[in-house]
Amino acid sequence: MSDAGERLSVVRALRVVPMQRRHLRAVMRIEHEAYPRPWSSTLFLSELSQRASRRYAVAVVGPRVVGYAGLMLVEEDGHVNTLTVDPVWHRHGIGTLLLLDLARVAVTRGARHLTLEVRAGNEGAQALYRKFGFAPVGLRRNYYSETGEDAIVMWARDIDDERYAARLALIEQQLRSTK
Repeated sequence: MSDAGERLSVVRALRVVPMQRRHLRAVMRIEHEAYPRPWSSTLFLSELSQRASRRYAVAVVGPRVVGYAGLMLVEEDGHVNTLTVDPVWHRHGIGTLLLLDLARVAVTRGARHLTLEVRAGNEGAQALYRKFGFAPVGLRRNYYSETGEDAIVMWARDIDDERYAARLALIEQQLRSTK
């Protein structure tokens, strides 16, 4: 199967659902594989308990959790706290679908803007975020204390605008197309 065909079959099999306690074992496995200083399960449980101001979702293929993402809402801003895909499942559109979910939830909950920090060296993630309209606005030096790496602060403005809704629809259409 071609890479495009494999990606399309994964996207069709993928579901994004709200994260629940039962997902934490799989989330923690991915968290420990992806980060030198992973979040604790206690931190995830604390985040999950704040449902009014948070959205945490998992991407599942069949019974397997292959990624997760989290959003914190503060007034009219949504802060993407985490977006992580199991390294084995990279380049299958999973991060795109998770970010689509977060962006749409942010709008329905009254957010007007999205923000996040991304490792300065993570060019793949930066490309994904640019596709969603995020633009760099600043740098946080030595933000990632475990590596000393800088974080680029990015914002997507006016996500409640119909032009942004059209952007999200186009991203989803491109992801689900066979071309």
